[in-house]
Amino acid sequence: MAINTDNIESYRALALQVTCHAVNRATDRQEAHSWMQNSINRLAQQIAASVAFIGFDCRLIVLPEYFLTGFPMGESLAVWAEKACLEMAGAEYDAIGKIAQKHGIFIAGNAYELDPNFPGLYFQTCFVIDPSGSVVLRYRRLNSMFAPTPHDVWDKYLDCYGLDGVFPVAKTAIGNLAAIASEEILYPEVTRCLAMRGAEIFLHSTSEVYGFSCSPKEAAKISRAVENLAYVISANSAGIANSPIPEASVDGGSKIIDYQGTILAQTATGESMAAFAEIDLAALRRYRRRPGLNNLLSRQRFEIYAESYRQSNFYPVNTMLDKQEVERKHFLQTQQETIERLARLGVI
Repeated sequence: MAINTDNIESYRALALQVTCHAVNRATDRQEAHSWMQNSINRLAQQIAASVAFIGFDCRLIVLPEYFLTGFPMGESLAVWAEKACLEMAGAEYDAIGKIAQKHGIFIAGNAYELDPNFPGLYFQTCFVIDPSGSVVLRYRRLNSMFAPTPHDVWDKYLDCYGLDGVFPVAKTAIGNLAAIASEEILYPEVTRCLAMRGAEIFLHSTSEVYGFSCSPKEAAKISRAVENLAYVISANSAGIANSPIPEASVDGGSKIIDYQGTILAQTATGESMAAFAEIDLAALRRYRRRPGLNNLLSRQRFEIYAESYRQSNFYPVNTMLDKQEVERKHFLQTQQETIERLARLGVI
């Protein structure tokens, strides 16, 4: 957790909607990381232009999910780890840090990342880099269909990072920042545990279908903002290029939502810097400290729910703790077994 008490009470944030350039077709790690550097070079230009347009008070930029690589398309864990995953102190973080330093901004994003504590695995990681160029927050996605998560190696992960490392909140000059990965916006427990630790601004890197209907994810973004009295900055991709899937399958709808559920800014499809808005920390904190019906955070009675959570066992823990190599079918098999067990218990 990073702490900075020199608070900035109001500033602009941007959900920067950019095209992800996939590395699935790269032949080796060297070529893939060369493509990633090209993406960072493009981002450097887009960020510079966006900050110049929005103004000097643009202090936070959120990037889409896996903006450097796209996602695995059938690659095994070992192949994807070798080709597309970042080192925790790797050149990509250093290059993005230099952009943050140059403009005096915070940059949030999402990438697949290796961790020397867990050889043979990778985690989908949300990160925040501060104006000094340092990574001040690392959140590893906890709910994933086909990728390892801390829950899959739970006992060892807690030994390495503790519960605050599972639910990190960075206390910075621009507020208490926390991250959510993609579909985790549908899991209220994730944001709730972060709010318990003081999170004020949820940085949501996503890559999702966007349309005119109110999808579950769209409804969830507003719900997470209202129930936690927090800003949600959701950056979607502007399509995924160089991938087998149609490029515009996940494109559009980046937005910023305030603590009352109001959409402050939103963009349509394509690469765009239109989703920027003021983050009024002083107003948020006044709202959180005002007694009344709408102060949902202060009215939470967690003890009511704690025992039900403690007694429940749905998706099993530690399924990858002692396994050297796991194939994609492991995830589907584990989910199928979970469904069958819950059906026998009459839960579903």
